[in-house]
Amino acid sequence: MIFGNMENPEEFGFLEEQIRECFAYAKNHDLVSWEKGRHEIDEDRLFVNIVEYTTTVPEERFWEAHRKYLDVHLMLRGTEQIDLNFIRNMKTGEFVEEEDFLPMVGEKNSSVILRDGDFLICYPADGHRTAVAADGPQTIKKAIFKVLISSLRKETRSIIM
Repeated sequence: MIFGNMENPEEFGFLEEQIRECFAYAKNHDLVSWEKGRHEIDEDRLFVNIVEYTTTVPEERFWEAHRKYLDVHLMLRGTEQIDLNFIRNMKTGEFVEEEDFLPMVGEKNSSVILRDGDFLICYPADGHRTAVAADGPQTIKKAIFKVLISSLRKETRSIIM
């Protein structure tokens, strides 16, 4: 999980090229004006889902994770809490391949609050429960970039000890 704000994307130069591509795309497109639904960027390698919904109590929401795509949640308008835990701490259900959906049950380990311009990157080990109300229910609009994991550039990094 990586949490940040789009105001200073240069702080995140260490991220994979495909994630930085999402940031550049968001900067160059007026996503808040887009209709809800899936919008193609580069076929199945990279696309964005524009969602709009009303946040609610955690008990009315579900846990999920993904194996094929990582998520880059970008808040366009509103405030939303996203609860987080590693899937190794959760009880997992049966993976739904065609929806890239791993259902889970468990408790949150932490949460982030997304406000306008904030983003959250969820990797395959990151379970997340979205649409939780932070300060009471409110309608939010968010872009969720889906990045094909197999397309992520593999880099060799040296570690200095």
